[in-house]
Amino acid sequence: MRNILLIGAGKSTSHLLKYLLEKAEKEQLHITVGDKDPSNCEKLLKNHPKSTAVKLDIFDEEDRQNAIKKAHLVISMLPARYHIDVAKDCLRFEKNLVTASYVSPEMEQLNNAVKQKGLIFLNEIGVDPGIDHMSAMKVIDSIRDRGGKMILFESFTGGLVAPESDTNLWNYKFTWNPRNVVVAGQGGTAKFIQEGNYKYIPYHKLFRRTEFLEVEGYGKFEGYANRDSLKYRSAYGLENVLTLYRGTIRRIGFSKAWNMFVQLGMTDDTFVLEDSENMTYREFVNSFLPYSPTDSVELKLRHYLKIDQDDNMWEKLVELDLFDPHKKIAIKNATPAQALQKILEDHWLLNNDDKDMIVMYHKFGYELNGEKKQIDSSMVAIGEDKTYTAMSKTVGLPLGIAALKILNKEISATGVVIPILKDIYAPVLNELENHGIKFTEKNIPYMGYNPNNVAG
Repeated sequence: MRNILLIGAGKSTSHLLKYLLEKAEKEQLHITVGDKDPSNCEKLLKNHPKSTAVKLDIFDEEDRQNAIKKAHLVISMLPARYHIDVAKDCLRFEKNLVTASYVSPEMEQLNNAVKQKGLIFLNEIGVDPGIDHMSAMKVIDSIRDRGGKMILFESFTGGLVAPESDTNLWNYKFTWNPRNVVVAGQGGTAKFIQEGNYKYIPYHKLFRRTEFLEVEGYGKFEGYANRDSLKYRSAYGLENVLTLYRGTIRRIGFSKAWNMFVQLGMTDDTFVLEDSENMTYREFVNSFLPYSPTDSVELKLRHYLKIDQDDNMWEKLVELDLFDPHKKIAIKNATPAQALQKILEDHWLLNNDDKDMIVMYHKFGYELNGEKKQIDSSMVAIGEDKTYTAMSKTVGLPLGIAALKILNKEISATGVVIPILKDIYAPVLNELENHGIKFTEKNIPYMGYNPNNVAG
């Protein structure tokens, strides 16, 4: 019996656990789920005989190490900043590790030691990062195998609400950690390269510099730049590419509306609001506006944001009950970002039968035999309900598939790695297709970068 230790039982674990439990009998697996509240996962485990839910405090070194010692492989679903302690324990006790998070500098420093012990710490094997890497490298490698030279790569991913569950003016609901949505884009300037020119977008301009794209059958979307598109130039072997841009997908109009919160300062997470537990939604809005002895909050906000009477931006704000004089933030020492998150959670959480949607879109420009060509590739996944979401499927299945292939020694790489190697991405993508996660690729005339395709 091979024991897989899954640390953390958050929203993205439903499909991961389902996959592993379905494989448990044939693959001789026992799945141990460690969480500070084991009840979080008991309904997903459904008393499966090959599973155990245990209380695990990852800040308790002895508790954490005892759990890792008993495992043959560890999957960490913790917030990214907590992976490093788990990783150091896995190194000490010689256990392979799988995570869906970006490789941190601290994790990267373990690379040589992990290699020396013949272990693999596979990171960025979720959806974004994860499926985006694998699907991109499959096409990039195929272009190079034919003698082509990459000149453009753009990649966008978005966690959205499915069309049948799209019931608000924002065309959006939370499909993953709401906090990450509220603070997205902060902490740095977006960096990318277009037509050989380096471009930079500071946070306060980020949501007014969007690109438009269309996915057949699902309509038009917009994308705003991720924080650092350039970090994957060397990983993807795109040092000489003229355009490299990675972004986040939203429905058209979302970014313009979200920018209102940015300009007001409501996404700021660096200071605490006084008496926030007693602050009403209306008072929260007013706290960011100039004082006036006569003008209403509504009038001041219209003036401050220059919202015209016929602008649907106003209706989007009203829909969130922002001017309600009775609803309270009810969070002690809340930052503006935390207060905004509370307000948005009133309206943007998935209902039990709601379905979410993952949209991924890649654009590959290349030169072959002196001719410029382009491939567009897209993938759409629709969730089942609030629990078995498309987000949990596209995050969890790559983790589960990779973990099993590591246990079965079908993946032989060692060190701290991401899934850009063919012996990792090829088998994982092949199995993902069996679960309905499949890309549609189209050869189209080369479009290049069209500056008319940018708003703002």
